[in-house]
Amino acid sequence: MPPRRDVAAFEQRAARYEEGWLGRLHHQVADQTAALARSVSPAPTRVLDVGCGTGYLLRLLAAQWPQAEELAGIDPAPSMIEAAAGSADDQRLRFCVGTAERLPFPDGSFDLVVTTTSFDHWSDQRAGLRECARVLAAGGHLVLVDVFSPWLIPTLVGARRGKARTRARAGRLLRAAGFTSLAWHDVYAIIKAVTATT
Repeated sequence: MPPRRDVAAFEQRAARYEEGWLGRLHHQVADQTAALARSVSPAPTRVLDVGCGTGYLLRLLAAQWPQAEELAGIDPAPSMIEAAAGSADDQRLRFCVGTAERLPFPDGSFDLVVTTTSFDHWSDQRAGLRECARVLAAGGHLVLVDVFSPWLIPTLVGARRGKARTRARAGRLLRAAGFTSLAWHDVYAIIKAVTATT
C-alpha cells in the first residue's frame, strides 16, 4: 500500500464500523449523501462508491434506485469489503478491494461516483480524482463528501500535509481532474459535500 494510507485502522474497525455513535454519524452522513446524489442524478444506471466501507450507502441507494443495473463499491481495507459483501442483499451490488488511485474499471463505466468520508484518506487525491473522472461517462456526476474547513488549515503542516482539507484546495484538484459545475453543500458540521460533473 502507498505510504500514509489509513487502511490498518479501518481493518480493525470493520466489524463494528456501523455501531455506536460513530456508526450513527456515518449513517447520517450517508443518508444525506444519498439525498444529494438523488438530486444531481435522479436515475443512474451504474453507480460507484469509492471508499465504500461496509457498503451502507450502496445498500441504501440500491433500495432507492430499482432502475440501477450495477452498484459497485471499492475499498482498500479487505475487512470492509468482507463486511460489505456479507451484508449485500441485492444481486446488483458488487464489492472489490482496491484504491481510488487505481480504479479497476474501464473508461466511462459509471453515471455516478460517490465517495463519503474517504477522500481525506486517499494517498494521492489528485490521482484519485483523475481516476473518478476517467471512469465517469460524459456528463456523469461526482458527489464527494468529506471534512473541509478553514479550521483544518493548521493540520496541513502535519500528518495531513498536502491534503485538500479546504474548499479552495479541493476545488483546484477537482478542476484539474476535469470536473466542472462545482457546487458546495453543508452536510454535518465541518463535513461538506461538493457535487461536480464531467
